[in-house]
Amino acid sequence: MNKQLILGILAMASLGAVAQEKPDSTEKKDSTGFTFTDVRVVESTPVRDQNKSGTCWCFAGTTFFEDEIIRKGGKPVDLSEMYTVRQCYADKADRYVRMDGKTNFSQGGSILDVPYVWKRYGAVPEEAYRGLSYGEDNHNHAELEAGMKGYLDAVRRNPGRRLSTSWGTALNGILDAYLGDVPETFEVDGKTYTPQSYAASLGINPDDYIPVTSFTHHPYYSAFAVEVPDNWLWADYYNVPLDDLKAIVDNAVENGYPLVWAADVSEQGFKWKKGVALMPAAKNEADMEGTELSRWVKLSETEKNNARYDFEGPVDEIEVTPESRQAMFDRRETTDDHGMEIVGYATDQNGKRYYKVRNSWTDNQIYGGYLYVSEPYFLAKTLDILVHRDAIPKAIAKKMNLR
Repeated sequence: MNKQLILGILAMASLGAVAQEKPDSTEKKDSTGFTFTDVRVVESTPVRDQNKSGTCWCFAGTTFFEDEIIRKGGKPVDLSEMYTVRQCYADKADRYVRMDGKTNFSQGGSILDVPYVWKRYGAVPEEAYRGLSYGEDNHNHAELEAGMKGYLDAVRRNPGRRLSTSWGTALNGILDAYLGDVPETFEVDGKTYTPQSYAASLGINPDDYIPVTSFTHHPYYSAFAVEVPDNWLWADYYNVPLDDLKAIVDNAVENGYPLVWAADVSEQGFKWKKGVALMPAAKNEADMEGTELSRWVKLSETEKNNARYDFEGPVDEIEVTPESRQAMFDRRETTDDHGMEIVGYATDQNGKRYYKVRNSWTDNQIYGGYLYVSEPYFLAKTLDILVHRDAIPKAIAKKMNLR
């Protein structure tokens, strides 16, 4: 999920934006031709900026937990993303060396990395660990990643014929230099915490959060490790039919639960500046006549494809089936690009339903850092989701053996 590879140039200075639990019913109309009306949106902490770091997974997972704290009655908190990133870098490095480089080491991660760190290492507030000790005001991990990767590749080649006992200490020295020393204790509201005791004070049980996916190459209602490089933990996800995946998300947003969403955002229909993501259907020549048809047949295939995605308002979209979704994944048309947070749903001027999604590319955008994702786009391009177990419909949870 590396934002740099997709739209890194869009990242600018971070500002705040808050979605309300009972949103203003005022329609959101703009020059793109869409008119969105929020129907149900959870209360959220401000939009964040991952800037030039491939750490969307952590921004999505961290704000998700912040919003869950609010949903459960806690006061809003601003948690450190870089504390979690730091712990993952160290553990990824250990696995990379043990696997002789035959596993992923990068800035990317999965939606399960944040609960993984909470369980093992706890959490800290942003003010206790900003992770900006390298002369920058915003996150940029290009040099850090390159430096760590070069060092780890030298270590795994094992030039001394057996690994020293100090290579891990040296790696932590690199992390300290760039991200800062990890605090052993810190104060919040006059009380002293360790990362573990602070995480325990926030009322979040990481085991309550269930990862779900939907693919046909594994049995339904079983679990498997989604085969993408950023799943460096080889973590298992519950596999359910596509209709059940949609039912889980719809039940969650209807009842005020946020979700973490891992998806492919490299499609031409993902229009970040316009704040919308669609999967337009191909234009049908049988529906054309006269001048329109005569112009259309003269276009090249590339021009026809570009015209398909040149939309200025709602359009007909593809029908997504389990088979078509699987084909996109098998042919690597759907890859593990980006992690975001689903915070509710809305409708357009035609009554069509969209998921409202919070991104981590700043709020310098038409909807203040949010976008509206159509149901076909979600069904086609979702890798997996993370949601509280109570948001899963009981009948589906029973099939998943969750209750």
